Amino acid sequence: MRPFTSTISLDEARSRLAAHLRPIARTERVPLEEASGRVTAADVRSPIDVPPFARSAMDGYAVVAEDVAGASKAAPARLRLVDRIYTGRMPSIDIERGTCAEIATGAPLPAGADAVVMVEETSKAAADEIEIFATATAGQNIARRGADMTTGDVIVSSGDLLTPSRIGALAATGCAVAEVFAKPRVAILSTGNEVVEPGRTLAPGQIYDVNRFTLGAIVGAHGGVPEPHRAAEDSVDALVAALDACAKTDLIVFSGGSSVGERDLVVDAIAARGEMIFHGIAVRPGKPTAFARIGETPFLGMPGNPTSCLSNAYILLVPYLRALARLPPYVPRTMRVPLGRRIASAVNRHQFYTVRARDGAAFPAFKGSGDITSLSQADGYIEIAADTSVVEEGTVVEVTLF
Repeated sequence: MRPFTSTISLDEARSRLAAHLRPIARTERVPLEEASGRVTAADVRSPIDVPPFARSAMDGYAVVAEDVAGASKAAPARLRLVDRIYTGRMPSIDIERGTCAEIATGAPLPAGADAVVMVEETSKAAADEIEIFATATAGQNIARRGADMTTGDVIVSSGDLLTPSRIGALAATGCAVAEVFAKPRVAILSTGNEVVEPGRTLAPGQIYDVNRFTLGAIVGAHGGVPEPHRAAEDSVDALVAALDACAKTDLIVFSGGSSVGERDLVVDAIAARGEMIFHGIAVRPGKPTAFARIGETPFLGMPGNPTSCLSNAYILLVPYLRALARLPPYVPRTMRVPLGRRIASAVNRHQFYTVRARDGAAFPAFKGSGDITSLSQADGYIEIAADTSVVEEGTVVEVTLF
């Protein structure tokens, strides 16, 4: 056995991860309908005015404002109807004094008109005559050309997250594609002679691969492209070959093989191909977590136990991957509730303890590091500081929700 000679604090682990972060520089062009949630790689300026013409802001009648000055129910202004203007076509007749045109919301304003009176303030006096019951001022109910954006305006800036509203702004200027930063490609691989693919029959001593699927789900949900690999056997040669096969990705994530057993050989494989940045964090679960660089590619070695692996994926992989992808930090939902049952915690290790929310309280859900149901049957987790040995029942705790 090769025990850990030392561990680092969670804060120190986060600091070292940040120090070795190189955000993705590769870019690509994607259709606008596929751009949601992506990060723009260049400033985009509007090539046109939006709207490209003055248009009516509501259904009504385009008029000359002076023609309806002082109009009211008692003394309506009467105007001759000369045109009907709908969206998608330009007006065919100019508006002169004493005339008006019926106009739909969004339709181009005819030349000569400088106001629109809403249809609710009008009435048909005859087939070609309209009564106006309200006064209007110049510019009323009109969206002027370029009121939204003018030619040359910056629509989105490099580094902006493409939200639905920003995609809408791009579409409004005729943009059909967006230049975005590529999603990081993340190689995911489990280690161990005992690990087999789901769907196969288990032989004695074997278990199904859980971590490749939980890690893949995490990566896909936080801006990366998971690239799963078959589990690697417990030998330095097999692990070195696996590292070589993953070297062209943007991030390598292994699970297992970084604890204290003689057959946990990821540390030796790292030594053969790269540089270890840290190995061992004073947290529970998840102590046997490693970070290294394989050439220019960052490497995260996650614990083999499913709960430890997924817990540290939430704590370390998610923020690192999102920063790599240039995405904004993930802000999980939290709630403050009393603890429903006393929890004892290991001193000198920062603990992430899974809980289930029930009846207005948080109840312990953690079974063990090897039990995936410690997470699958939990609603979230609480953090217990390294200098705290007991959290008493009734203590108000902050639950970070999954």
